[in-house]
Amino acid sequence: MSRESSDGSDSRFEEKERLERVTRLSEVLGHSFADEDHITRALQHSSFANERARERGNAQNAGLSSLVADVECESNERLEFLGDAVLTLVVGEALYEAKPDWREGDLTRALHSIVEGTSLTELAKKLNLGRVIRLGRTEEQSGGGDKASILEDAMEAVIGALYLDGGIEAVRRFVHNHFADALAADAVRVERDPKTALQEMLMAEVGSFPSYRMVGDSGVEGDDDRFEVEVSSEGEPLSRGIARTKRGAEKAAARAALDARENSDASGGAPDE
Repeated sequence: MSRESSDGSDSRFEEKERLERVTRLSEVLGHSFADEDHITRALQHSSFANERARERGNAQNAGLSSLVADVECESNERLEFLGDAVLTLVVGEALYEAKPDWREGDLTRALHSIVEGTSLTELAKKLNLGRVIRLGRTEEQSGGGDKASILEDAMEAVIGALYLDGGIEAVRRFVHNHFADALAADAVRVERDPKTALQEMLMAEVGSFPSYRMVGDSGVEGDDDRFEVEVSSEGEPLSRGIARTKRGAEKAAARAALDARENSDASGGAPDE
């Protein structure tokens, strides 16, 4: 929560501290931004940008000059989109070159494991992005800097900013520095997607596909536990999964079903009644 004082000194101190952290972030990224607006936008959540836009609008309506800069009214959402696309390209290229003996399925699974939300969230935590993201007051008070969805989006936006400022080579350096283990020539293959694995298992056993049914939706955008999905086989519920997206919840449900089967097999199956 921001500290306040009558002369604004605490706010100025916090902003100076934040800028110092942004400078350290640039060092970790291995890139000095020629246009600092790129990294500024990348670290601005929509709650902050919307808040600043309202402040500027209120000042204009009152016939006053606003100190809110244009860049402060822009969120990182567009950079998030760009960063996601660029990251997928660069990681895909790196895997293609590092793994000449892998088939398409192996490459696809490895790609998804690197660019998926959990991986990006962990990287954002490692880079301490939560300490430099600019949030609206309400989002900041609710601990937005620790939310997985905000961290993931910010990480993608930072990659988008790297691309705009330094081109594809800047992103390549970043990817090879921070995903070196996953891109190494001796990295092991990633296991199949749990939905695919469950589908293949059930087709072999009962000759039918599993079905997925959404059983819960918090309705809260960005909620990490928003969707709950149940997976069934021939009308019989197998397990449930919870995640931020429907697809993620389906994967969690499938993984739970596979884990349950594995545990059952390990224990010799259920005892006879």
